[in-house]
Amino acid sequence: MSILRPEVTIEVLNERGSEYLPGYLGIEMVELVPNSLSSRMQIRKLHFAPNDFLHAASVVALADTTCGYATVAHLPAGAESFTTIELKSNHLGTLREGSIACTATAQHLGRNTQVWDAVVTDAANGRKIALFRCTQMILWPRAAAS
Repeated sequence: MSILRPEVTIEVLNERGSEYLPGYLGIEMVELVPNSLSSRMQIRKLHFAPNDFLHAASVVALADTTCGYATVAHLPAGAESFTTIELKSNHLGTLREGSIACTATAQHLGRNTQVWDAVVTDAANGRKIALFRCTQMILWPRAAAS
């Protein structure tokens, strides 16, 4: 059973990234529920590679941000933060306009690690664009030195 941190809201998550990469890319969190977080990103020219296809890094940034923010919302009591220790993506398609959406779903919410799966889709029709999985290491406060 997962417990959402009550101080973590959609508004807090969106503000958290506003001056960082997620804000620059236009990533917006839209729904937070136990074991899941959904987001979206309006496609702009900055999301493309020079070949005029959606850059894989843009898709990964959406999925990784969504999973990372989901981890923040589901950190165990007393945990300080997290860091990504592994990620993988499979790219199935692309878009040239519109928005992409992402839903991250918890697969494992442990004391020391969390595993999240995410599906990135065309927001207009639900067609899968990418599958993503990451493992997060939970960071705990260091013990005081004696």
